[in-house]
Amino acid sequence: MSNWLDDVKFDQNGLIPAIAQDHHTGRILMVAWMNREALQLTAKKNRGVYFSRSRNRLWHKGEESGHYQEVHEIRLDCDSDVIVLQITQHGGIACHTGRESCFYQVLTPQGWQVVDAVQKDPHAIYGGDRKTSHDLQHSQAVEAEQQLTNMESHDVLAHLAGIMQQRKQASGDKSYVASLYQKGLNKVLEKVGEESIETILAAKDCATHLNAQEYQDKLIYETADLWFHSIVMLGYFDLAPQLVLDELARRMGLSGLDEKAARGASS
Repeated sequence: MSNWLDDVKFDQNGLIPAIAQDHHTGRILMVAWMNREALQLTAKKNRGVYFSRSRNRLWHKGEESGHYQEVHEIRLDCDSDVIVLQITQHGGIACHTGRESCFYQVLTPQGWQVVDAVQKDPHAIYGGDRKTSHDLQHSQAVEAEQQLTNMESHDVLAHLAGIMQQRKQASGDKSYVASLYQKGLNKVLEKVGEESIETILAAKDCATHLNAQEYQDKLIYETADLWFHSIVMLGYFDLAPQLVLDELARRMGLSGLDEKAARGASS
């Protein structure tokens, strides 16, 4: 009986592309490369093992982040030159940018737009001193997100509100936000709660390390996550985030005591 690896068509460099797909949702999480040894180890250990072309060595997914991949099934395509892995992504983050999937940009008439939120700051995952070939990819991701930064604040909110409405009609296996909506209000609120706690912890760390840029950046990241998931929550009820700004603007002319008294009277 021939070795099953002999049936796999590796390219001239001894590599084959491998697609990692969520075992439950079917969402494509990432694409990487495998050589013969990586594929053999993946099958043996039921863990995702790849070959890093930039570092010219085997790469065990999660070796730096801890977000390893449990492999349930390995499939070979009809031409025997592409691998598909059915996996469970432990930690829920497959992308080095801190997102669930590497495929978080959608082509729109305005160009590529980022539609999936960062679930965890990459610096918190890998540490600030991490230097790999992924740095270039990360800088490209930051550049893609810059389109939001360059908008006026109300434009950003309008853009996000539009995304929320689109995601309510989208497939849950293709969008993080859509998956939250499909799981129901309790899941949305759970995420708001998680992000609230992470924001509080980041603020405590920031207070402990005063004027440390790393901790200030972390607090900004976590606050952005909290705001984003709060907008997801508003979207569940078809409420535009602009309404919150309008409420804040209404309060601008009131002192804290007056505003509190006004709320008491209205209730």
